[in-house]
Amino acid sequence: MTEFALVLTTFPADADAEAVARALVEERLAACVNLLEPMKSVYRWKGELEVAAERQVIIKTATARVADLQRRLTELHPYDVPEFLVIGIERGSEPYLEWLTSSLRLQG
Repeated sequence: MTEFALVLTTFPADADAEAVARALVEERLAACVNLLEPMKSVYRWKGELEVAAERQVIIKTATARVADLQRRLTELHPYDVPEFLVIGIERGSEPYLEWLTSSLRLQG
């Protein structure tokens, strides 16, 4: 069975994260991209404490596509250092995993 992963990233709240999500799905690097509501992030950047309005983005993909996804997301992302965290999917319902496989056009 193909292995799958969730990839977490964030976008500025005012960025066009939907356009990036559409590109990733159209290019079959992602089966689905969830764009969460704007939130407040507190972090340190270049030695300074920052507070920014951001959106959490959850990308569902195959582990075999993670490297290509990272490359493409880096091209499309407005941040110099975009968040890119990969969380392996341990298991899921068979119908959902079949849908992921089909959406990504993977061989079963």
